[in-house]
Amino acid sequence: MSNEKTLQKDAMRMLKLTSRTFYIPISLLEPTLKKTVASAYLCMRAIDEIEDNSMLDSPSKQYLLKETGALLDETFDNEAYLQLIDPYKHLLPEVTLRLGDWIATCPPGIVEKVQESTSIMAYGMAKWAYKNWHIKTKEDLNDYTYYVAGLVGVMLSDIWEWRDGTKTDRDLAIAYGRGLQTVNILRNQLEDKERGVSFIPTVWDIDETFEYAEKNLALGDEYMKDINSRSILLFCKIPLALANKTLKALKDGREKITRSEVEETVQEITNRT
Repeated sequence: MSNEKTLQKDAMRMLKLTSRTFYIPISLLEPTLKKTVASAYLCMRAIDEIEDNSMLDSPSKQYLLKETGALLDETFDNEAYLQLIDPYKHLLPEVTLRLGDWIATCPPGIVEKVQESTSIMAYGMAKWAYKNWHIKTKEDLNDYTYYVAGLVGVMLSDIWEWRDGTKTDRDLAIAYGRGLQTVNILRNQLEDKERGVSFIPTVWDIDETFEYAEKNLALGDEYMKDINSRSILLFCKIPLALANKTLKALKDGREKITRSEVEETVQEITNRT
């Protein structure tokens, strides 16, 4: 097996390990998009695992995120990255240690855009690490969710346009990402509280947070109206449907939806699209 095929196989294995939500829709994409979106997702996941790491203190997170952001601004120097993370490598997961591999699997025509969005994400996460993720207002939540999820939407829109000329509204793409992230915030709020953070604005109650999620998920529906490719539509519809079902489950007092509900939702979307 060639090195490139080995890397692609590794990327799909890593994707399955790190994201229940995105593994299924990515695996349904046509081959070039599957390879591209998998590598792009893993680049952002590598950064996200630095921000979320409970064993790193805030100054270390800020340093690693800023320096990684700077490396992503240029032609990526994997040796410099490995030197950067070396003192922390015993604390970092495989997906983060192998950022250079995920960049290497991304096609040349789109890798710069992927690096650009991932770099902006890294700088934004460093900013919020400095603020200790203290989210007071809706504006704070908009800013935080832009960096950690809205940029995923922007990056995906860049990929769709690169692949087949599909043009989508970037503001709606950001809202779609925000909606998915807010569902995660609602689902993980108790766990977050245990580690001393909350991503729900201090001026809001829980109902306002649900409304914010619902509004942004509805904009995600609008985002998809510009997409004609079945492969891309399936990719976008499945996480949105799962997020809406998770939101309903949370309102009903459940922690999450079941595996069978996930499978039924995927089958329903696949049959309908």
